[in-house]
Amino acid sequence: MIYRKDRYGNELSILGFGCMRFTQTAGRIDLAKAEKEIMLAFRNGVNYYDTAYVYPGSEAALGEILEKNGIRDQVYIATKLPHYLVRSKESLEKYFQEELKRLRTDHIDYYLMHMLTDIEAWKRLLEYGVLDWLAEKKENGQIRQVGFSYHGNTDMFLQVVDAYDWDFCQIQYNYMDEHSQAGRRGLQYAHSKGLPVVIMEPLRGGKLVKNLPKEATELFRRYAEKYGEESPGACASPAAWAFRWLWDQPEVTVVLSGMNSEEMVLENTAEASNAKSGMLSSRDQKLLHKIAEYINAKMKVGCTGCAYCMPCPQHVDIPGTFAAYNRSYTEGWLSGWKDYFMCTALRQNATGASNCIGCGRCEKHCPQHIEIRRELQNAKKRLEGPAYKVARKAVRTFRKY
Repeated sequence: MIYRKDRYGNELSILGFGCMRFTQTAGRIDLAKAEKEIMLAFRNGVNYYDTAYVYPGSEAALGEILEKNGIRDQVYIATKLPHYLVRSKESLEKYFQEELKRLRTDHIDYYLMHMLTDIEAWKRLLEYGVLDWLAEKKENGQIRQVGFSYHGNTDMFLQVVDAYDWDFCQIQYNYMDEHSQAGRRGLQYAHSKGLPVVIMEPLRGGKLVKNLPKEATELFRRYAEKYGEESPGACASPAAWAFRWLWDQPEVTVVLSGMNSEEMVLENTAEASNAKSGMLSSRDQKLLHKIAEYINAKMKVGCTGCAYCMPCPQHVDIPGTFAAYNRSYTEGWLSGWKDYFMCTALRQNATGASNCIGCGRCEKHCPQHIEIRRELQNAKKRLEGPAYKVARKAVRTFRKY
């Protein structure tokens, strides 16, 4: 296993175990199966385990497995505050103590504000005294490091990074999201500020492994056939290619994988034992760019996420909207809808396409000369149907209480 250091010199395995996707049987986590997978990962060098308050049964399962096998102090636990449920400083403490109990521990190594989507979510926590609360927890050792996980656009990510003296952050990032979400610019900015960066969705929920366009699958096959003899790495699986693209970048500290089979653990830990920054040749990079082109061929809008169209005077998240709109075609409507809902409706102030008043200011700055106003209306029709409106109303109602 290869390790990279956090800002305090702790060595973290470059492969982290994402505990959101434990196998469930009859609505409950298959604890025996999860234990085999976690312990196999541990024996192969994985020392970073990521869970969250809202992952059903995950914290309790992880806590029980670590305690049973006596390895709590040999690993790092990362879990998350459900800030969207917090209504007071007292509730900060309530959720935290519940997490300690579930995890059967007296401290959390890496504690994240879960799923920040904009700076307003952080400002709301400030009103509840989160700064004093975090300072107290770090002082008494119950929280060792503070970070945040993020879903939103690059510019907002930069604001969140600058809003607090974070110890680390977690972003969605892969070779398809190179210029969306926090993106490469966000990754490099966080690194420049000294923040270790943990990566989630390295395979886009499995989409970079399953259901690839036939052209992409055929290209991987031809590449292995042509270069396999001179470079065994050319025969890597689609999943391995996606991981290598990430580990090739020195700014990436840990890549999370929701491993739910022993075969997956063995494959991923083997890859993580041979990974290093700069490992991909220019030829390898060209291969992945071509794979991305085949996937992008199904896209409806040629948006690169450069954000030259921003800021929108009506607060429309234009790059985020187009990323979700495209995703609804490349990966399925539900996948795109979920992305859109998280990046627009879950913010304190909605940033969806319906905010657009057609002023056209954005189109004057678009290097791709996209007819943004027209495409925003198309995105609205596809993604802001009855389900979106009902869910958005529920979010607004929930925030009143």
